[in-house]
Amino acid sequence: MGVTFDDTEKKFVFDFEHDGAEDIVSLTGDGYQVEAFGKCFYYGYEFSEQVESSVRTAFIKYVKFTEDLQNTPDLTNFIKKAIDNLHKKINLYNYDLVVMPESSSKVNRYMLRYIYRFAQPSLYKMTLVKALPSNIAFDMKAYEEQYLDDKLEDGRPRYTPAQKEQVKDSINGMLEMIHQKDYFTIAKDVKKSRYRPYIMNFLKFKSDEDKELCSIIRQQNVLVIDDVTTSGSTLNEILRTLRILNEENEITIFSLIGRKDLMAESL
Repeated sequence: MGVTFDDTEKKFVFDFEHDGAEDIVSLTGDGYQVEAFGKCFYYGYEFSEQVESSVRTAFIKYVKFTEDLQNTPDLTNFIKKAIDNLHKKINLYNYDLVVMPESSSKVNRYMLRYIYRFAQPSLYKMTLVKALPSNIAFDMKAYEEQYLDDKLEDGRPRYTPAQKEQVKDSINGMLEMIHQKDYFTIAKDVKKSRYRPYIMNFLKFKSDEDKELCSIIRQQNVLVIDDVTTSGSTLNEILRTLRILNEENEITIFSLIGRKDLMAESL
């Protein structure tokens, strides 16, 4: 199936039976599984390469922020089709826990509701919420190991001690500014920053009970879901939050709309 944009009517047209050359977004086929974030990543739909950014942005807004989702059959069928496709690939009956980020979009909640059709009665759901800006930190140790301690081909350090301190001062100054901003400004500012993989604590568990449950779950199948994946920063932060508690669970990631080339860049 695919979705086209009617330029005359200025609306999106869903075709649940056919793919077409003019589709702006299409249901992914057998090749929609990629390795990203060190995990198995699935995405339900992918934008066509020729789609203009303005149309892509408009469709994402339409998907994420349609208020009356229940009474928008094209959009709910759009979501169901992707979940059905996912179920064929991974068998949702085998999953014990679903984790998703808090969002003003209703898509994640609708995806979860539909996933429960396949899930066992014991399926748990957890929501990760946005942390206070003052809690955001920087993994300086990892950054040093990856960059500041790098060596040249002849074995000499790439950076002098003075240069390392200068970089650290710059990062600490960036953190001070982050702590004074609101969350959405932060997300926009650091989304494509080279420091983004090292900025931590964007998300936290919604409750201490959820955190405790996640810490004691071992060797279970966990499904992480999100509505739209562009840079992958939200999914990366979810995985980092989960890994802090334990790394014994089998984690699968699903996004309603994604792009495999962007996922490759996130590795």
